[in-house]
Amino acid sequence: MVLEAIRVFTFTVVSFLVALTLTPLVLRLLKKINARKQIRTTEAAPVYSQLHAGKSGTPTMGGVIIWGTVLGLAAVFALLNFMFDGFFKYLNFVDRAQTYLPLAALAIAAILGLADDVLGIMKIGPNGGGLSVRYKLIVYAVLAAVGAWWFYAPQNLNWHVFKIPFVGTIDIGLWYIPVFMFIIIASAFSANETDGLDGLLGGVALFAFAALTVVAFALDRFYLATMGGAIVGALLAFLWYNIYPAKFFMGDTGSMALGITLGVMTMLTNTTLFLPFFGSILVLESLSVIIQLVSKKLFKKKVFLSTPIHHHFEALGWPESQVTMRFWIISVMFAALGLILFFLSRYFA
Repeated sequence: MVLEAIRVFTFTVVSFLVALTLTPLVLRLLKKINARKQIRTTEAAPVYSQLHAGKSGTPTMGGVIIWGTVLGLAAVFALLNFMFDGFFKYLNFVDRAQTYLPLAALAIAAILGLADDVLGIMKIGPNGGGLSVRYKLIVYAVLAAVGAWWFYAPQNLNWHVFKIPFVGTIDIGLWYIPVFMFIIIASAFSANETDGLDGLLGGVALFAFAALTVVAFALDRFYLATMGGAIVGALLAFLWYNIYPAKFFMGDTGSMALGITLGVMTMLTNTTLFLPFFGSILVLESLSVIIQLVSKKLFKKKVFLSTPIHHHFEALGWPESQVTMRFWIISVMFAALGLILFFLSRYFA
């Protein structure tokens, strides 16, 4: 256990240092290729446009730092393990049962998000460029369906159980597929909606992945915990440059990758009902969007000045950094509460 804890901590630190070293190079490249954020038009989002017009032209696609670092470390140490074995087996965290799917999800979602960012930069698509919400949901659904098949299929993980805290584990059979798909789509959508202020999603994701890393370690899923530690380290380095005023934005290549990977790690640890605690702000952001849409459709009336809800508080006059910090405080408190409930449920189950 001590050696495993050292490995998780080591990869967190290594990931942080690698990402921190790569960030200036990535930033320079993004500027060179003119990968700059296009702010939505006034007609499409009047409040948002007014609040963030000054950010137009800021480099985007900075999320490559996060997933690039994690996937790079996974590839390097897997290759070293294949070539030399021995000590490198201890450093390799690529494992069929624990990290194949989250690493694959991270890579595929990152590439699809990168394509969406490129469309946005080139102004191809509605409202200034990029995929519409409808097409993003379709992409999320396809990825979720593939993941659900990997989990459920007998030749793969053969997984169809669902854990209810303080009650126990139940076999839900085929219902596992729609449950899995809902969690992946919800986490991906929520991450995308949360990525709207400097450092907001980076901080919220940091606390969520840190909590899931602790959970994975407690469940003896040490490969998954090591991967979680690598994500945490990369997020810390990303935040070094992304906190207000941000040097660059995460982009869909980061938010989509983080959201989907978060959902996959939740399903791998069977902590679905703890996700609202680990990702409390993600839930709040999505609910605000849904409530606003329903209210406008049914009652022709807005509940919030602007959604997602972080823009509502901005419109009320809260400084951007204040909104971010207060949301971080909520995140860390709920993540801690989720961990307390997780350990209590193990003790009393």
